[in-house]
Amino acid sequence: MTFIHALCSSTISKYIDGIGEGKVMAFLNTRPFITTPSGLPVAPLSTSFAMSDYFKNRPSKCYSSPDEVILCVDNRQNMYCHLLCGLAQREEVVSIAAAFASSLVEAIRFLETHWKELCNNIRSGNISEWITDRGCRDSVSVILGGPNPELADLIEHRCSHKSWEGMITKLWPNVKYIQTIITGQMSQYIPILEFYSNKLPLISPRYASSETIFGVNLNPLCKPNNVSYTFLPNMSYFEFLLVDEENNDEIVDLVNVKLGCFYEPLITNHFGLCRYRMGDIRQVTGFYNNAPQFRFVRRKYMVLSINVETTTEEDILRALNQAGLVLESSDLMLMGFTCYADISTVPGHYVFYWELKAKNYDGIVKLDNKVMVECCCVIEESFDVLYRKIRNRYGSIGALEIRVLQQGTFNTLMEYFISKGASTSQYKTPLCINAPQVLAILEEKVLARFFSDKFPPL
Repeated sequence: MTFIHALCSSTISKYIDGIGEGKVMAFLNTRPFITTPSGLPVAPLSTSFAMSDYFKNRPSKCYSSPDEVILCVDNRQNMYCHLLCGLAQREEVVSIAAAFASSLVEAIRFLETHWKELCNNIRSGNISEWITDRGCRDSVSVILGGPNPELADLIEHRCSHKSWEGMITKLWPNVKYIQTIITGQMSQYIPILEFYSNKLPLISPRYASSETIFGVNLNPLCKPNNVSYTFLPNMSYFEFLLVDEENNDEIVDLVNVKLGCFYEPLITNHFGLCRYRMGDIRQVTGFYNNAPQFRFVRRKYMVLSINVETTTEEDILRALNQAGLVLESSDLMLMGFTCYADISTVPGHYVFYWELKAKNYDGIVKLDNKVMVECCCVIEESFDVLYRKIRNRYGSIGALEIRVLQQGTFNTLMEYFISKGASTSQYKTPLCINAPQVLAILEEKVLARFFSDKFPPL
């Protein structure tokens, strides 16, 4: 992790000047270790690294938050203190970072809810009483350094604007880029981050997991949808399953992958995993020297199916991008979604749960029936020919449905999964949901339902 952080920073510094002259507002957090029945401690990679001597003894204290905040296991206190420290040092912050794009969107939502309280803390120089973690209270008090009414007034003035478009650059004027994972499922958050950041560069620095670190992005300023990662052969021993219906058992070494082909990575690492299947599908896009470069395509298994069609993660994200263009006419943003194949009806149909937000900060979400129905139609039109044929010609798939949720529903969903043991730093809203308990949470929050009103063209 230390090596990868240094490599990514070195790569970014070739394209963006001055990144080492300020601080990173990084939304890092940890969770308590759990213990296996045999007594082994277990934690996500991010927690293990943050609690290691490598992190504690690092030569540069580049983060705007003190270590005590990063090590706080209470997610709400952790988030609040990250924002408070970042605002108190707004002139020094040169980049913003989080593990995943969804985490940054969550931080923005949190700021929208708590900015008045944050301003009061900065104005008085005192931290809110509900911040009970002693390490957070003591370390953040040092950063606040006493009352600062001028800074509080400035932040209050910025946050009181009707629209929060470009708010990141208004609050942190020296930010040069945002660093977070924006590939795969996280690509749905690109329009949201571009809206709030005034289209700052979105850099997806690395492809990593708790099993291994695969590679880094050596072209950090490429468009978010064109990110490829250069694999690092010294991280693990990499092999690949060729994703081909006729050769799906063929194993290929890293040096033998071919341009344009699709593969599922197998990893054999230093910690005991042997030919571990990651379940990611990646395509070879080029080579850096002899090291292959891959783009994330999708998770291996199909996401939705009613009949014999297979609608993948890639299909869904592409369709939602098209629907997002329709939403713009209503001045709305899609803040989160999930979906499932509802077979309780005859014929079965796809259901998408959407959480929407008005682009104006205090705006009320006004749902235009015509626009929402058009979104349903555009999603169906974006699916592959087999879906459209079954839906249009054979009638074996019903009209696609969008169910609009109350704002904050996906926060509730996150809290549910965290209560069941999910990691805060690693949490991602499931792309597809079929668990009855989770569907019940969503159904309680449904505000409106819309259906496509025409068959998709063949």
